[in-house]
Amino acid sequence: MSKEPNTLVSVETPGTNGAVAGAQTEKASAAVQTESSLFPTYARYPLSLVKGQGSWLWDDQGKRYLDFMSGIAVTNLGHAPQAVAERLKKQIDELWHVSNLFHIPGQERAAALLTANSSADAVFFCNSGAEANEAAIKLARRYHQKVKQTGRYEIITFTQSFHGRTLATLTATGQDKVKEGFLPLPAGFKSVPLHDQAALEEAISENTAAIMLEMVQAEGGMYPVEPAFVDVITKLCNEHGLLLIIDEVQTGMGRTGKLFSFEHYGIEPDIFTLAKGLGSGFSVGAMLGKGYLREAFTAGSHGSTFGGTPLAMAAVQATIETIIDEKLPERAAELGEYLFQSLQKQLGEIPFVKDIRGKGLMVGIECAEPVAELVLAGQKKGILFITAGPNVVRLLPNLYVTKDEIDQAVELITELIQEHIA
Repeated sequence: MSKEPNTLVSVETPGTNGAVAGAQTEKASAAVQTESSLFPTYARYPLSLVKGQGSWLWDDQGKRYLDFMSGIAVTNLGHAPQAVAERLKKQIDELWHVSNLFHIPGQERAAALLTANSSADAVFFCNSGAEANEAAIKLARRYHQKVKQTGRYEIITFTQSFHGRTLATLTATGQDKVKEGFLPLPAGFKSVPLHDQAALEEAISENTAAIMLEMVQAEGGMYPVEPAFVDVITKLCNEHGLLLIIDEVQTGMGRTGKLFSFEHYGIEPDIFTLAKGLGSGFSVGAMLGKGYLREAFTAGSHGSTFGGTPLAMAAVQATIETIIDEKLPERAAELGEYLFQSLQKQLGEIPFVKDIRGKGLMVGIECAEPVAELVLAGQKKGILFITAGPNVVRLLPNLYVTKDEIDQAVELITELIQEHIA
């Protein structure tokens, strides 16, 4: 359907019960589209979710679902957490946005909470995980080139990793499927197999600036990194003067049983990134680093129009305070172990299930064949979960999930698998 340029029209939208905003004209009627105005970049499930509370979601037909995906590890406090809602409501009546050319007190408060509860000394706020990882890559390069005067620029990542969908972060990602059709890709990235010490050592050159690592490869199959390999990485970083970047976009904010997953390994990265669980569903990301890196990110070296708005900082501050005050990382460790043991008890003797792995409330069930049909069957039974690669069921309940909700989920997943293999 063609449209006359510079002509404004009204169209019906779902949920308006046929009402059309504005004057109804022939041209407006003709503009009602049968095809979505959105780019088809998402393979969406046939559900429209309209309400959430705690561990539960409702669709536009009134059906209720037990949510074991949490918006892909975003709603760590469950849906519509009261503490965050109250802080946002207060902020929305005061101030939404000002430029980063001015001081934003909420940024200072949120950054102080993050640095006080981590090994980092400085924070840069942005809007997403991809932006946080992009900032980390830029900081690593600029540190070597402007501060150390080495000219280093290469970042080593790992096969099956996932770091985002900007040109730099999809190039850093160790999965070819996200790179198709986007050539030429930026130079300066190498990917090696996880846990392959020889390949990692061979990849290091005079141009290497940093090694970038996820402590659990979530998109790549829910593989936790082996402690011995983390020791290898930190040793090589020290020997070669490399920065260690930890991507905590999915693993951070208590999900794995620690506030940050690298704490399981007793290390302090030079840089780490956050996003998904940082704002309880409000779009926000953060890149955190050691104090000596401040020299590299001086005024004008990096920026973001919407990074760290008063609204975003209200959500972040309330989220962090709740996670710490309610001891939710400890709760995730306890409930994660309960989930793991329950799954082992119900599924451990089924040959179709090859492995159950993860950390905290971040669990993968590896199966003998693709599990996409299980996801759809689960939706029909009233439970939501996603995949982590073709053969892995990924479970990401919120950090307030109860044992009763875990029992319900395990029972439903067991039924789904038994019906699938019957």
